[in-house]
Amino acid sequence: MKNKKKRFDTATLRRVAALVAPERGILAAGLVFAAVNVALTLTAPILIGLAVDRLLGPGAVDFAGMTPILIALAAVAAGGALAGWLMTLCTNTVTYRAVRRLRGALFDKIGALPVSAIDRRARGDLVSRMTNDVEQLASGLLQGFSQLFTGILTILGTLIFMFRLHPLTALVVVVLTPLSLFVASFIASHIHAMFTGQAEVQGRMTGYAREQIEAQKVVRAFGSEPHSEERYAGLNAELYRYGVRAQFYSALTNPCTRFVNSLVYAAVGLTGALTVIGGGLSVGGLSSFLSYANQYTKPFNEISGVAAEFQAALAGAARVFAVLDEQEEIPDPENAKRLTGCKGLVELEGVDFSYTPDRPLIQDLNVWAKPGQHIALVGPTGCGKTTVINLLMRFYDPQRGSIRVDGVETRDYTRRSLRGGFGMVLQDTWLFSGTIRENIAYGKPDASDEEVVAAAKAAHAHGFIKRLAQGYDTPIAEGGGNLSQGQRQLLCIARVMLTSPPMLILDEATSSIDTRTEAKIQQAFDEMMTGRTSFVVAHRLSTIRSADCILMMRDGRIVEKGSHDELMAKNGAYAALYNSQFAPTEG
Repeated sequence: MKNKKKRFDTATLRRVAALVAPERGILAAGLVFAAVNVALTLTAPILIGLAVDRLLGPGAVDFAGMTPILIALAAVAAGGALAGWLMTLCTNTVTYRAVRRLRGALFDKIGALPVSAIDRRARGDLVSRMTNDVEQLASGLLQGFSQLFTGILTILGTLIFMFRLHPLTALVVVVLTPLSLFVASFIASHIHAMFTGQAEVQGRMTGYAREQIEAQKVVRAFGSEPHSEERYAGLNAELYRYGVRAQFYSALTNPCTRFVNSLVYAAVGLTGALTVIGGGLSVGGLSSFLSYANQYTKPFNEISGVAAEFQAALAGAARVFAVLDEQEEIPDPENAKRLTGCKGLVELEGVDFSYTPDRPLIQDLNVWAKPGQHIALVGPTGCGKTTVINLLMRFYDPQRGSIRVDGVETRDYTRRSLRGGFGMVLQDTWLFSGTIRENIAYGKPDASDEEVVAAAKAAHAHGFIKRLAQGYDTPIAEGGGNLSQGQRQLLCIARVMLTSPPMLILDEATSSIDTRTEAKIQQAFDEMMTGRTSFVVAHRLSTIRSADCILMMRDGRIVEKGSHDELMAKNGAYAALYNSQFAPTEG
């Protein structure tokens, strides 16, 4: 198990390195500035040692010899500060460019994933990966570049300077160094699992919080606040456990490495003092050596802290890469056709489909819709009506059978042109943060104001829009929260009417509209559906009485089909369903 985890970390690290690779030039410049910064920083103790040696005794100071040293010390400090700033500028640029590319790739990937991959993930978890995990990676990269560069160079530089000053004392430092490395590696080995668990729970917690916030009215209507709070408290407690353990091991890093560093410093001080007494080193030299010993041990403390931060970054990166590794939608064939001049002949022949292999849903489905025909799909919940719509739109592909539009397999069309051939209005409305005008023109961004207004009038949305303070320029809150459900539905209908597609899909499109408005919308739909092949999913059977063909579905199969009058005359499943909605009430 441990070996497997190690390979995983290595693979993730390689991918992070590949993400940064396009900025290798700026990264190299940052490394150069880091080297300059370290070189100048390590020059300062030498100058300080020389200045100490100019203190000949009480009242006896070699000011003439000390002045150029102090000037050089000021220049070294200024140069080091400038090099440090330039190094930080380079590392920030590399990090944020890499993170920008990663965010872009992640967003594009989500757009390329099949609907099935989106459906099986919690939306909040995807949001968490795009925000929290990417930010965690950015933080880890910044820490890694800034402190790792200078830390490694400082360790190498101080060793060189110490061996030049006094090899024996420098050897004492080198012998004690493995203690600090052992402590850092021991702690780092326990951190990754904690941060991985923390990131995973944080994703679930974000998803649950988003879900509950969006459903506050439902939660309160059912009095489920205690249950919601209990479940959130459970996730919160789990996150707390992972967080405390991760921070516990992280917090061990600093005091443990400081303890080891203090041992090194004490050993250097003792060895150096004995060397000074023996005449092997001057007091100024010992001062420089102690400064180097302190600088030598400090990076180990910083690098161990970076290791903890980077483990968390790798855990977040692994979750992001997991999404990027998802199988994308099967690409359109190279010779795929574009659906143009669509007549609207739609055929489903021998179609089988199931979301999971062990639970069949659609079985041997056969539908033939002539151009301009109005097809209604009715039946109990879960019978497969919406699934048929998903298959027509190629959100899913059937396991068996054929779906054709104008005599051509839908798989042989480009998805974009096929989906563009359908105008779809769903029961679940979707509006984005923007103006009403922008939302109506979503499918046709270049539409003129006159076209937008005409579509709104056709959808009977113009009246309520004009009553708003800013009319068509009224901003819509996220998800349309400042509009009623019915108003949101009208805007979605206007959006489809603006694009005027050759085929229509209406999935409970008027379910949230009052009866009077529904009658007006139905008239607009009837006009819009004239000459267009239409598929309508409806629970209100009154809205589909005029359909050319009604398909009564049950358990993924068509059990009856025909016009309203024909099905009522059969006195079968459709008639029973219709009568259940319109049976007279007893007084």
